[in-house]
Amino acid sequence: MSWPDRAGLLPQRRPLTTRLVLFAAGCALTLAFAPFGLWYIVPLALAPLLLVVLYATPRDAALGAFCFGAGLFLCGTYWLYISIHVFGRAPLLLAIALMVALVLIMAAWYALFGWLVARLVHRDPWRLVLLAPAAWLLIEWLRGWVLSGFPWLSLGYSQVDSPLAGWLPLGGVYGVSLLLVFSSAAAIAVLYPRRRPLAVLLAVLPWLLGALLRPLSYTSPAGDALTATLIQGGVSQDRKWLPEQFRETLRLYRDGLLDARGSDIVVWPEVAIPGVVDQVEPYLELLQRDLEPRRQSLLLGILERDDGRVYNSVLLLDGNTRQVYRKRHLVPFGEYFPVPDFVREWMRLMSLPNSDLSAGAALQPLLTTPAGHALAVAICYEDAYGAEQLPALPAADLLVNVSNDAWFGDSIAPHQHLEIARARALEAGRYVLRATNNGVSALIGPRGELLRTAPQFEYASLTFAVRPMHGATPYAKVGNWPVVTFASVVLAVLGYRRLRPIP
Repeated sequence: MSWPDRAGLLPQRRPLTTRLVLFAAGCALTLAFAPFGLWYIVPLALAPLLLVVLYATPRDAALGAFCFGAGLFLCGTYWLYISIHVFGRAPLLLAIALMVALVLIMAAWYALFGWLVARLVHRDPWRLVLLAPAAWLLIEWLRGWVLSGFPWLSLGYSQVDSPLAGWLPLGGVYGVSLLLVFSSAAAIAVLYPRRRPLAVLLAVLPWLLGALLRPLSYTSPAGDALTATLIQGGVSQDRKWLPEQFRETLRLYRDGLLDARGSDIVVWPEVAIPGVVDQVEPYLELLQRDLEPRRQSLLLGILERDDGRVYNSVLLLDGNTRQVYRKRHLVPFGEYFPVPDFVREWMRLMSLPNSDLSAGAALQPLLTTPAGHALAVAICYEDAYGAEQLPALPAADLLVNVSNDAWFGDSIAPHQHLEIARARALEAGRYVLRATNNGVSALIGPRGELLRTAPQFEYASLTFAVRPMHGATPYAKVGNWPVVTFASVVLAVLGYRRLRPIP
């Protein structure tokens, strides 16, 4: 019996050890993402999971994959505790319960992956090469939108600095996830003598082709360069909403605008002004007077009230007109609370946030500067939903992301979010202007490269030249449907052949 066969028997012989190994592998996979950036460990972290689903019964494979997913999300999203308990001031037990609930829900998706692949692959490494990538892609895609979705830690995000980044403008993040699992499954097939040379070729081919694709451009500069300034206020989350901080915050951001007199576009972060539009109308009028002589565009995050509803919005002021973008994809248990009335009443009595923001319309006009440049805006983690950005393309000249990652303190979350924004730049072939309250604010190039970044937890003003971009990447033209359809067909065909009754 070969050593892969012996290793494959471990789930039956040592189930607890196997699950601990898979939990550790899931934890280790976190290192592939920012801020660690060890993108090359993905195949190593996936190897024990793929071996288990190759040999184990569907039940054992599901339990093992559940442990893998729990390790990944426990280590990769521990920062939820900081936002819920430290800054959200929720009781400790409630914060832990919500964090554990998310980990369990995400781990359940991986359990479904393990059960499905083990049910269909039946110890055939070549079936694993086809089935595992298809199942993984569909699971990632589903968890990215079902019940509002949580696409964080999709494998493709870990590859913005790897040769596989060359595939992002073609297949998007999910396409890169598929290729990662395909390459890793082919590496498992290398362990077996049957068709070993072909397995080696398939394992390395996505990386080789990705390196060749990396220099290609699918969009091109249009018109003269623009000067853009990002203002990072550096106001800590525990001070942001204090009454004594309010006037200082207004002064801080206006001074930043006045210092950026030569810029065409100035961007402030999400809810940079800690108030509602109707509470600060004189201040907004003052900003309009500042902007009017220079034909500048200022994008600022603020809450907006309309017909009794409150929106998380970005205003574009240009000295004469006011345009608005309203956040469409709200954060569950952060911006709205899908709970029964009695739970909401308990939250009110506990002095916890308990009222909902409203979501903006699914399709909204792009914000447009006086010079006619169209800007596609995403607020906070909206930019993690790549497909929701596609309606803005190819009309958008630039992408803008404003966020408040101060909720997550000095954790890995702001760096993971920056990595997501870099993936969006690659998918769209556009510059991204990213302004956050206390980091990481950055200018991202159309190849996902970090051109300028601001230090965290302090005031910063970044000024640079950007180029409006025209054209569309293949991914911007077709979105996720080609890779999702391909994976669905592979799964359906091989599943039918495996499960059909023998005549």
